[in-house]
Amino acid sequence: QLPLVESGGGLVQPGGSLTLSCAAAGFSLDHHILTWFRQAPGKEREGISCISMSHGTIDYGDSVKGRFTISRDSAKNTAYLQINSLKIEDTGVYYCAARPHIYSDPFFCGNAVLYGIWGRGTQVTVSP
Repeated sequence: QLPLVESGGGLVQPGGSLTLSCAAAGFSLDHHILTWFRQAPGKEREGISCISMSHGTIDYGDSVKGRFTISRDSAKNTAYLQINSLKIEDTGVYYCAARPHIYSDPFFCGNAVLYGIWGRGTQVTVSP
């Protein structure tokens, strides 16, 4: 089993909403930055949003600001991504990934190459 498990994807009509979950198995997400990535068909993996699991600091990619909300529940060792007003172009596989939070560095999400802890992804399909 991969250390992160995503769930909550599915088939949704445009304008609908989804909440994705990312649960850690076998380790604590404390002191990690948890980031949601999206990979659309034929495109590179794109960072969407990240959160400091210890401090709650958040950042979003410019393309998703206003429709996506990242959150965490430290007691459940889980992070969430709420997506509102879904668009067809939101279709893709959504992955969560974690990396250690280096507190001496400025907070940033970073590219996928920085992340060593991944889930297998959950498919989101937006279609009429």
